[in-house]
Amino acid sequence: MSVDHYENFPVASILMPKRLRKPVTAIYHFARAADDIADEGDLSNEERLGQLDEFRAELARIANNEAPLTPLFQNLAAQVHQYSLPMQPLYDLLDAFSQDVIKKRYVNFDEVLDYCRRSANPVGNLLLHLYEEATPVNLAYSDAICTALQIINFWQDVAKDYAIGRIYLPQNELAQYTVNEEQIAQGINNDAWRALMKFQVDRARALMLSGKPLGSILTGRIGLEMRMIIAGGLRILDKLESAQYDMFRRRPVLKPFDWVIMLGKSAPF
Repeated sequence: MSVDHYENFPVASILMPKRLRKPVTAIYHFARAADDIADEGDLSNEERLGQLDEFRAELARIANNEAPLTPLFQNLAAQVHQYSLPMQPLYDLLDAFSQDVIKKRYVNFDEVLDYCRRSANPVGNLLLHLYEEATPVNLAYSDAICTALQIINFWQDVAKDYAIGRIYLPQNELAQYTVNEEQIAQGINNDAWRALMKFQVDRARALMLSGKPLGSILTGRIGLEMRMIIAGGLRILDKLESAQYDMFRRRPVLKPFDWVIMLGKSAPF
């Protein structure tokens, strides 16, 4: 399964226990379909929001134990009911995708974190419920990891996001480091940009490391998968540093040798 559209979603990989691949795949298809509504094609904002509202109506049918109208949601409903999954994370994902349609700038980091709370953290919440590991402590660690992954993806994709009109870098921090939007448009990697991005990368790394204990709390294959996810996020940050934060020309991606390094770093903590 391709993850190009939703890179931070840990899809049903060979590390995922076989019994959980079906529900994880159902959640992934829901998230990807909603993400495509927000991002793909030539729809107007009103059309995008309308289609996302149709998704909300389907979620409401699931919540009310009514039959959804579409195969996508019929499949999702079966998994929600079988595994007693909470509905709020699914609604939160739709709220984040709707926000992407209408909100293109973020005043400060708190606004970015609020977006991540709905765009990324629901994924970890749902997975922990599938694992039957959704304790308050585990959910807090998961939120840190998922938010870090989302932020890492933002810094990986600064140029890509700008091309569709979005800047996730906080406006007050751009001003603090004397970086403007024209510099992003031109892909200028000067001292001011490197200072700004070093601050962003250091903060993302600290956030990821704050959630790292979850990788040792979870056991077996799901624990290894979590440790690989953490190692992958940290590896992207290392690559951003190695590229001198020039993601405009050297967008970091994980290559086969990186997976070897990540596996080596994924032994139990």
